[in-house]
Amino acid sequence: MLIGNREIADSLIGQLIKDIKQKKELNNLADSFIQDKIKKYLSQNPAKITFLHQQFSPKSAKYKQIIKEVRKELRQVTGLFKIQTQISERKKYWEELQKTLPSSKRFLALHQAILQTHASSKERLDFYESLYQKIFKITGQPQSILDLGCGLNPISIIYTKLKKVKYYAYDIDQEEINLINSYFQYLKTVWPGFSGEAKILNLLVEEKLNQLPEADICFLWKMTEMLDRGNSHKKSEKIITGSPAKYIVVSFPTITMSGKPMNQPRRKWIELMCQRLRYSYEIIIERNELFYVIKKE
Repeated sequence: MLIGNREIADSLIGQLIKDIKQKKELNNLADSFIQDKIKKYLSQNPAKITFLHQQFSPKSAKYKQIIKEVRKELRQVTGLFKIQTQISERKKYWEELQKTLPSSKRFLALHQAILQTHASSKERLDFYESLYQKIFKITGQPQSILDLGCGLNPISIIYTKLKKVKYYAYDIDQEEINLINSYFQYLKTVWPGFSGEAKILNLLVEEKLNQLPEADICFLWKMTEMLDRGNSHKKSEKIITGSPAKYIVVSFPTITMSGKPMNQPRRKWIELMCQRLRYSYEIIIERNELFYVIKKE
């Protein structure tokens, strides 16, 4: 890996990635995503590059500090604090779902149980069905969906009743991507007109956006604040403008980390962006989340 004008051996980067992933809540993150964070960290801390070249020891305090600080950055960027008992429950529900008749009440209940194992989808369970109705009333029923930073949201497609749709899902968590791909394959046996695929994608790598498939609608739910990290909104804007979809639905939380309602839940920056780019938008407000349905054409 080249950082500035300094080269770091691929074997050393591989060792860093391996050691960082020793934490259970991080071991499903894509290696490419962790590598990007290592590169960013070392670029900002060039003295650590010198240490890795001249004094490297996996048992040294300096090496352990690098591991600790990159892990901290990964948690902050991804909001990733997994509960292992939830992962175990998710697998159990998924195994049961595959054996359950779609016509049974248990079929929907198992979808809900799986969605409850992810923080964001859990918060939407009360309004998923009505939310999709409101969105599609604005956009029309899509024939293709692009879901960026998807988490487990694709499993909520059961609430859309879109039995003929192409669904493209992207995230950085390999375990969740594997589950979604398995779910998509299963869903096709229930809804023959459905097709879907899930892949690893680091949204911070701008050139990757050019490889995304075209879609009628794109979801970017609770992602912009993690992408921008309190700085300017250039990264989020590039994703919004670069997404190959006519409509893009961007969402934001309306409650603080302490659980209190925000005084000003609307995001002025996104409204000014739409005004500047001549995009139209409509707002949907739910109990704990605000959605901008943006029309780009």
